[in-house]
Amino acid sequence: MDEFDVVIVGAGPVGLFLACELGLGGCAVLVLEREPEPHSRWRVEPLGMRGLSATSVTAFYRRGMLAPLMTASGVPGDLGVGADTDEPSRPRSAGHVAGMVLDPAMIDLAALPFRLPSPASESMMTSLDAVETVLSERAAKLGVQVRRGVTVSAVTQDEASVVVEAGEDTYTTRWVVGCDGGRSAVRGLVGFEFVGTEPQFTGYAMLATIADPEKLRPGINLTPTGMYITMRAPGHIGMNDFDGGAFDRTQELTREHLQAVLRRVSGTDVTLSDVQLASSFTDRAMQATTYRQGRVLLAGDAAHIHSPLGGQGLNLGIGDAVNLGWKLAATVHESAPEGLLDSYTRERHPVGAGVLDWSRAQVAIMRPDPHSRAIQGVLRDLLGTRDGTTYGFEKLSGSSIRYDLGGEHPLVGRSVPDFRFDDGTRLGDLMQDGRGVALDFSDERSLRDSAMLWESRIRYSAGTARNDFGLGAVLVRPDGMVAWVADGDPDREAFELAASRWFGSPAVTAL
Repeated sequence: MDEFDVVIVGAGPVGLFLACELGLGGCAVLVLEREPEPHSRWRVEPLGMRGLSATSVTAFYRRGMLAPLMTASGVPGDLGVGADTDEPSRPRSAGHVAGMVLDPAMIDLAALPFRLPSPASESMMTSLDAVETVLSERAAKLGVQVRRGVTVSAVTQDEASVVVEAGEDTYTTRWVVGCDGGRSAVRGLVGFEFVGTEPQFTGYAMLATIADPEKLRPGINLTPTGMYITMRAPGHIGMNDFDGGAFDRTQELTREHLQAVLRRVSGTDVTLSDVQLASSFTDRAMQATTYRQGRVLLAGDAAHIHSPLGGQGLNLGIGDAVNLGWKLAATVHESAPEGLLDSYTRERHPVGAGVLDWSRAQVAIMRPDPHSRAIQGVLRDLLGTRDGTTYGFEKLSGSSIRYDLGGEHPLVGRSVPDFRFDDGTRLGDLMQDGRGVALDFSDERSLRDSAMLWESRIRYSAGTARNDFGLGAVLVRPDGMVAWVADGDPDREAFELAASRWFGSPAVTAL
């Protein structure tokens, strides 16, 4: 039996992205997936369509996977507005809050900190199948093994290893990460505490033939009895029925039931001729109290579940994978500074909690009662202002995320801008190998000797950026978050202290 540093349970986008990050970090990785085949009608257009935020698009870009993802998704090659200019660009779309669409023309660009044009400056629509295809191909190139059609039945651990039982096989590994969805087997078997709030509605997604589609209004529709959404593809309908989540997965999804719900929430006598595919879900909002127990960690829906309103679940999970991957790889290779792996929960748990609250707020706004309708009116007015639109966009795009990394500079803890150098190189080009990056904008190349001490873990780049915000130097973690900034001439001692905090001792042997 092969030996693996990490076993990931779940071959969805989060598990595969994490596998790629670990493979890039030189780890031996096995992914176990209970579904026997990677493709299904639920993962392709229209039911498998998902929105990737600019933050998630940037994650693919920084690992050299954006171009193949755009090709697989049928997206034209001009995603980044203004990518060849030096001025911040205005997003082409801004998303919606509780069904109320934001106007991108109202976004205050001056209020978006450190925004630079980038090939990944926009959100994009894709399918789960396209995402998983691109990630699977990259994982295979990195030596990741994926075994399908196996169900995990036991997870036990001690101080040195974890034993995973799946089907007739047993795997002994150093670390396990549960990326196996909202009903995570890993979470339950290990005993993670999962707490939160109970649902307000049963939601439905279906692909059906509608006898009289003209009776339904296009787009997102809040009604006195619920909500329904007509998607781009004919017959692709979403519905929210505020029944306290009573129906979800408790009864068969018959055509008669789905038609009754659609008539109730739409206030029409629309008729479904037949239903090809249908599923139900709720807005139950739950989160693991910690993302790590010993040698077992959680990411994606295994760590947190919430309403799919706004499509933030996939983006939240990708953020988990990007944050965890380099930290776990450094831990596997024993180059991680003390406490690095625990910073995964410390940084990502508040982000997850914020998304859960954002989801709860939207559900409260959408409830079909007089109080919620009154709040809808107030919120619609607020979202019609420049400040309100900007606030909503920051929440939806992920641009408001800032980890507490201990620095006073307003860029520390944020996603690094895509600096563009005079020779045409972009920062995203420098991050594809998964190392951190030391950007030295000083004329004296002050950090060259210091950065070389971490050469296996930090790429040193010196030069003049087209727009460097007047900074002297920037240290970027492998996940793209700024760890340290020099406002003027960079101080070597301060840089080395920051590098040691996130990349460990410079004396550690290169990977």
